[in-house]
Amino acid sequence: MDVKDVLIDAFGRIKEEVHAAVHGLSPADLHARPAPDANSVAWLVWHLTRIQDDHVADASGLDQVWRSQGWEKRFGLGLPARDTGYGHSPAQVAEVRVASGDLLTGYHDAVHEQTLEFVRGLVADDLDRIVDEWWTPAVTLGVRLVSVLADDLQHVGQAAYVRGLVQRDDR
Repeated sequence: MDVKDVLIDAFGRIKEEVHAAVHGLSPADLHARPAPDANSVAWLVWHLTRIQDDHVADASGLDQVWRSQGWEKRFGLGLPARDTGYGHSPAQVAEVRVASGDLLTGYHDAVHEQTLEFVRGLVADDLDRIVDEWWTPAVTLGVRLVSVLADDLQHVGQAAYVRGLVQRDDR
């Protein structure tokens, strides 16, 4: 198996889990928070998608789908264009609201497609390219992609957990 096939499979699993976490939830369920300082399904899916969009676009030299395809306007959150949710306070988490899960999955699918387009063009040696010199040691493309995958998997798992809590409370 080629390294890009592993990455494609991993990103595909995230997409499947995003859809599963959001499917059939009402707007109230999407925004429900199990505690005042907890994250909602909507915020978690928006955030993990923003991180993937931001980090992959930066590493690939592409524009973020958030702006280039008009998702920022469709969401209408009133946040700075580069905001990914990193470091959001509970009050800021509460402000990330969507009309439906379709908006979340639509944005995620668009980011997923751009990610796959980039990944399909990679060869193994590309993963050694330095993409961020801010850290010591400097971050390679391979490390950045694994970091995005890890972050996305963590947050989509959290979204699935919150979904379970919300559905339990709906009984």
